[in-house]
Amino acid sequence: MMTLIIGTLSNGLLIVLCISVLVLGFGASFFIWQFALRNKSRKIVSEAEAEAEVIRKEKILQAKERFLQLKTEHEKVINEKNSRIGQAESRIAQKEQSLSQKIEEAQRKKNEADAIRGNLTSQLELVDKKSEELERLHRQQVEQLEAISGFSAEEAKNHLIESLKEEAKTGAMSYVNEILDEAKMTANKEAKRIVVQTIQRVAAENAIENAVTVFHIESDEMKGRIIGREGRNIRALEAATGVEIIVDDTPEAIVLSAFDPIRREVARLALHQLVTDGRIHPARIEEMVEKTRKQVEEEILEVGKRTTIDLGIHGLHPELIRLIGKMKYRSSYGQNLLMHSREVANLCSIMAAELGLNAKLAKRAGLLHDIGKVPDDEPELPHAILGMKMAEKYKEKPEICNAIGSHHDETEMTTLIAPIVQVCDAISGARPGARREVVESYIKRLKELESLALQYPGVMKTYAIQAGRELRVIVGAEKVTDKEAEGLSFEIARKIQNEMTYPGQIKITVIRETRAVNYAK
Repeated sequence: MMTLIIGTLSNGLLIVLCISVLVLGFGASFFIWQFALRNKSRKIVSEAEAEAEVIRKEKILQAKERFLQLKTEHEKVINEKNSRIGQAESRIAQKEQSLSQKIEEAQRKKNEADAIRGNLTSQLELVDKKSEELERLHRQQVEQLEAISGFSAEEAKNHLIESLKEEAKTGAMSYVNEILDEAKMTANKEAKRIVVQTIQRVAAENAIENAVTVFHIESDEMKGRIIGREGRNIRALEAATGVEIIVDDTPEAIVLSAFDPIRREVARLALHQLVTDGRIHPARIEEMVEKTRKQVEEEILEVGKRTTIDLGIHGLHPELIRLIGKMKYRSSYGQNLLMHSREVANLCSIMAAELGLNAKLAKRAGLLHDIGKVPDDEPELPHAILGMKMAEKYKEKPEICNAIGSHHDETEMTTLIAPIVQVCDAISGARPGARREVVESYIKRLKELESLALQYPGVMKTYAIQAGRELRVIVGAEKVTDKEAEGLSFEIARKIQNEMTYPGQIKITVIRETRAVNYAK
């Protein structure tokens, strides 16, 4: 038992001892940790204080630098303001000086004006004195005249008025008679003056159309290339354009002969492009002629637009503009139709303005009055009636349509513009050398010659060449045989003999050719 108690007590003491050791160990560790923590805290605080001191010094330096920068900028602004103030003060000083000079000048002029005013006052006083003296002398003279004549001034005035009345009546009657006689004499003269003045104010060129065009080449070597082997190139060119090409001994020149100016222009441009390109053969010729025709059509449209812009005429139908451009390649009795129409338009505008009518409407009617001469097809109608129908078709005003249709008296005139167009058309055609009746009849005969041959079946194209001495008829190979071509030539010759009047003889050549065309793909 005792042993058990002693063992128990020993165990308890051992436990107590262990606990005490643990407590002492924890206490010592705590104190050691606290000490180490205090040392570390002191170190961190000292480091933080050192870093704060560095930061404070840096901030102080930055603040000083910023202060110096602001100070510099402030001084710069102050200097600029001082400079502007100085400039303003100098300008103010200059203005003050200028103002002082102007004040002195004004004062000087005022003094001069006062002196002049004083002189004028004295002169006016002198004039008043002179006027009073003259009036007194006039009264004395009137009194003397009254005493000599036995009439008072009022009676003498009445007597003079009566005598002047009788004289004025006699003079007035003779003057009225003279005015009436002069008015009768100058009425017709004034009308002529308007017409002559209108003509003088329009200076148009007198363009005489010819039936040939001379094409210049650089050397005679080119003539051989244009003719081609056995003449195939020149034949292809004549067949494609309908123009006779004359190659003779004339140096560096080829003559293109045709009565139709459009054909001649197409042939000239195509030949120019062929010579420039250097490749001259039948296929190339046909291609170039077709391309040139399109170019001429575009040029016709451009000429029409330019003409309407030059004359200040707006709102025309595009087809009318194209026909106006086509006038460039048409002649009327040898006078270029476009120049003639432009001249008539200007004449109509001037004359209408002289007579107090609508000048723009008159100019429009003058430009369109011969539009019936250039239709795409040529029906059997007078050109004035055809032009009137075309104007009606393209919605022109009734006054313009009537002026177009009546300028050759085919229809009745219903507006005042119609006689103006008729008169101006006659004025333009009456210019010396403006027209040639022979050329017009010649072209008409050639057109009739082509139209006559074109009526036969199988005929594709007809060209009158050599001034109408030869008619070339191109027929389709699939429609006309060689035997029929001979008969066709005979029939056309006989019909021309029976129905037409012409000098000399006409050669009829029927051309039939077969072409085989295929494409390699």
